[in-house]
Amino acid sequence: MDVLVRPIGWRHTGARVFVYAARVDHAWWVLRLNGFPDHPLYTLFMEGIVAGDVQDIAIRAPAWDLPGRPALSDLERDEVLTVMRGLGRYGSEVGRPCAGAWCGCELRTDDYVREGTTPAQ
Repeated sequence: MDVLVRPIGWRHTGARVFVYAARVDHAWWVLRLNGFPDHPLYTLFMEGIVAGDVQDIAIRAPAWDLPGRPALSDLERDEVLTVMRGLGRYGSEVGRPCAGAWCGCELRTDDYVREGTTPAQ
């Protein structure tokens, strides 16, 4: 099944880079918010493995409920951020992390990602 047509109930993570996550078939699917417009708006990961970039979710993935569900718990958010460790920069998923000052990628360290988390409401 094409992942873009599969209904997904995304949840806010409270993190500043990995903004939405969903538990799908026992795996974390995560959307990384990239430095748009220098990079595609989002990159989709499935359990830490890149699935591809998504530019316009409303058009490309209309079945996705973004962000239709309550925020992740603190425990879930920590689990997601552990799965996504080292993947904050665009291109890091293919071994070529962007270091562009113009897009903010150089800031997207694991510490930066964790500092941006907010407790579950």
